[in-house]
Amino acid sequence: MTSTTHPSDLLTIGSRHFSSRLFTGTGKYPSMAVMQQSIERSGCDMVTVDVRRVQSVAAGHEGLMEAIDWSKIWMLPNTAGCTDAEEAIRVARLGRELAKLAGQEDNTFIKLEVIPDSRHLLPDPIGTLDAAEQLVKEGFTVLPYINADPLLAKRLEEAGCATVMPLGSPIGSGQGLNNAANIALIIENSSVPVVVDAGIGVPSEAAQALEMGADAVLVNSAIALAGDPGGMAQAMGQAVEAGRLAYCSGRLPKRAQASASSPTQGLVSGKDS
Repeated sequence: MTSTTHPSDLLTIGSRHFSSRLFTGTGKYPSMAVMQQSIERSGCDMVTVDVRRVQSVAAGHEGLMEAIDWSKIWMLPNTAGCTDAEEAIRVARLGRELAKLAGQEDNTFIKLEVIPDSRHLLPDPIGTLDAAEQLVKEGFTVLPYINADPLLAKRLEEAGCATVMPLGSPIGSGQGLNNAANIALIIENSSVPVVVDAGIGVPSEAAQALEMGADAVLVNSAIALAGDPGGMAQAMGQAVEAGRLAYCSGRLPKRAQASASSPTQGLVSGKDS
């Protein structure tokens, strides 16, 4: 799970280090085999798992726990489907037990989702903060999914969350980074990793998030529902690497006027001497 490929630029969340800045999901794939191939080709080392659907053996989740090599992939249980803080806290506790069943005894990670809005799937800021405060007290490493709200992001950080996960646009919409301005403010003011979650549709948008300074992205629908999920997973992995490298390299500052790329010294003036 932890790679030494780029030891100087590992992503640290809580007490764990990750070599990939792409997190993927386990839902919506046409088959378990396609999911397995996509995870491998993405190069990711953390995937999110819907605790409620695994617990209930929902369609598409049969055999999920056995299909992934949990000695190589870190599990990120999530509280998808929870509509209030109390329910999310209960499912988070189940998620911790699920991780133990996978052999990850020290896994306290939880992707916190509190979504009462079944139409637009927008997270509840008050319920998310309430649940996060309780889960942090219980020793969880909390990764909260939120609207791109800089003030809420700071409150969650102050409450002890390990990351903040602002949405780029609504879940599964593929609309890209509609909230780029607010995400930039969150990145500027955050002392914990910022993971852009939801709305990314194509690799260029994943690269854009990393170029802005986001620490990682979580992509599920854009990979699982692609014509070739494995190919899209690989493309997303490459885009994240390119975006991160670009950010670390430092972009050319924007200028109001053109600036010649060739030297101007020694040019022939065209005038007689």
